Amino acid sequence: MRDVYIGRQPIYDRGLEVCGYELFLQPAGVRANGSFESKRAAAQLVLDTLVEIGLDAIVGDKLAFLNLPSELVLLLLEDLAPALPQERLVIQLDEQIATDHSVLELARNLTLQGCMVAVDGFAGQPALLPLVERADIVRVDVRGRDTAALREIMTPLQHHGVRLLAGGVESYQDFARCRDLGFDYFQGSFLYQPDIVRGRRSPASRTPLLLLTRLQDPEADFAELEALVSQDVGLTYKLLRLVNSVWYGRRTRVESVRQALLLLGTRLVSAWLSLIVMAGVAGKPHELMTTAIVRARMCELLAGAMGRFNRESYFLVGLLSVLDALLDLPMSKVVEMLPLSEDVARALLEHEGELGEVLACVLAYEQANWDGVDRTGLRPSLVTEAFLDSVGFARDVRAVLRA
Repeated sequence: MRDVYIGRQPIYDRGLEVCGYELFLQPAGVRANGSFESKRAAAQLVLDTLVEIGLDAIVGDKLAFLNLPSELVLLLLEDLAPALPQERLVIQLDEQIATDHSVLELARNLTLQGCMVAVDGFAGQPALLPLVERADIVRVDVRGRDTAALREIMTPLQHHGVRLLAGGVESYQDFARCRDLGFDYFQGSFLYQPDIVRGRRSPASRTPLLLLTRLQDPEADFAELEALVSQDVGLTYKLLRLVNSVWYGRRTRVESVRQALLLLGTRLVSAWLSLIVMAGVAGKPHELMTTAIVRARMCELLAGAMGRFNRESYFLVGLLSVLDALLDLPMSKVVEMLPLSEDVARALLEHEGELGEVLACVLAYEQANWDGVDRTGLRPSLVTEAFLDSVGFARDVRAVLRA
């Protein structure tokens, strides 16, 4: 694996289903003020990495919105389309390179080859309008803009027949406003924020919380955990399917809850049961649980790379890090209601301690904050491998849970 960071952030349609992922690719150590030769080498490194890994491993069957450092875009555009599945590739172009005389011709060639072109950061700039005419998608940053300002930006775009992507959507209220204005796609941190108003009026979140309370109880012993699971046929079925098909793939099949507890231990089984309970919460986008599983697996893998013990605790911290958004409750309230150990609670609330350090690294990776990732001292290729493994792992787990 080359030293290239590869991250992704989901893009949703109007029904909050994932239609694509924005990909962030950054060769480690490359700076904007580097020489042309170093930028050319970095561009080739990015292209080789994408071809080697393949889009399927990163985005599955979704669209890939390619976000590259502006200094690499022009060096890569001509080579990208022939090397990757054109029908799923969306090349993002921003104002920083829109004035380059070669960009318009390249955009035209990309569309002829079957790629889609997205204009990033449109706010009514006249310099971007020629590029908008050749674009399929236009992204508008909605942060700090009221409804009247957004309508003003959208008006000239409606004459071009482009699809509109709302970027920087930070709350469910923002999502509803942009959807009502006519945006087609949505991207931002809103999915990972609790909808506190919804949480206050809906008691549905209490049932999984009660189950999670019993699963996380440090006083719960082997017999209590076995009894809790065995009385729920659905829980038992999904636990055994996960153990046999995703986690271990042992030659000897695990046939009972007791056998699973004996082989894996109560802490790991509790973590897996927590995952199953969380996946059963209704009324939330599927991507939220996908994110939880990716975080959990990545925390576990990075902990192993750092020589940490109790890897199941790192898995649990990553998994529980979405509980506030899943249950529409503040994380402080969730932690207060669950019998969590002090180190797990501290990691979730403050991202501190050994558990919190790893969770902070995973969250930084998720946000394409590469400087934050670098603070761990781990080699970039190792972190990227952990991420890609986690994406595949989450895909396998989701498939089992849907069966």
